[in-house]
Amino acid sequence: MTPRRAPRRAPRSSIADDLLSRLGRLTAQARAGAELQQARVELAEALQREMLPSSLPALPGLRSAARYVPARHGLDIGGDWYDGFRLPEGALAFSIGDVQGHDVEAAAFMGQVRVGLRAVAAVVVDPGEVLSRANEVLLSMERELFATCSLLRFDPETRELESARAGHVPTVWATVDGRYGIAEDDGGLPLGMMPGAGYAVTRRRLDQAGSIVLLTDGVVEGPAFPIEVGLERVARVVREGAGGDPDELAAEVMKVADSTGHTDDAAVLVLSHDTI
Repeated sequence: MTPRRAPRRAPRSSIADDLLSRLGRLTAQARAGAELQQARVELAEALQREMLPSSLPALPGLRSAARYVPARHGLDIGGDWYDGFRLPEGALAFSIGDVQGHDVEAAAFMGQVRVGLRAVAAVVVDPGEVLSRANEVLLSMERELFATCSLLRFDPETRELESARAGHVPTVWATVDGRYGIAEDDGGLPLGMMPGAGYAVTRRRLDQAGSIVLLTDGVVEGPAFPIEVGLERVARVVREGAGGDPDELAAEVMKVADSTGHTDDAAVLVLSHDTI
């Protein structure tokens, strides 16, 4: 019987060349993918900053300031916003929120939420009703995205602050006499999730100097950093800076995000009010 010959193997140099060629193609594809994703992140960040207000309104006895910081690690950019605007009857409105998801689509949706809230608030006084109507508008867009949000309305005549919350992070407050807390007010579902959602309104009279801080979860929560810990840390910062310069307080609150790992973008909105 004639012995069978083993199949001939390609020369080692040929195999090595083929592997190097395949590795080169995979590296080029990975680089192209990374560059494309980086371009999308940069576009989302640019959209984000362009859509945020260039200034915030103020009234005698009420000053405001805000901060926005994109994620330092990862790709979670494009969902957080803050806003402040004057209402026809002389009151002021402030909002802060976070769109589910990230990237360019989330940044664009964020702009739609902001515009929707402004448009409804111009004709509807009650903050809870504003959120309810904005919710229906967003559902009609059929975007399959949702947003958490807090909306405040300040009346300079009565010094009353009305607030409503749509699945958002609680507000932190403090007064110059040492009182402080985390406002776990009743709220409702995030905007864009369910038709007919209702939103309770909380009313407070600002008769003592202090500060109110609204923020997004990127400030107080991270992969290994519980939101309860973050909120308590922010509360201590607000207690120490209550009633002071809102811009300085916003910067100090934003430093808490350094403890979370900064894997998500973060926004802070501060309202500092004086004694009547």
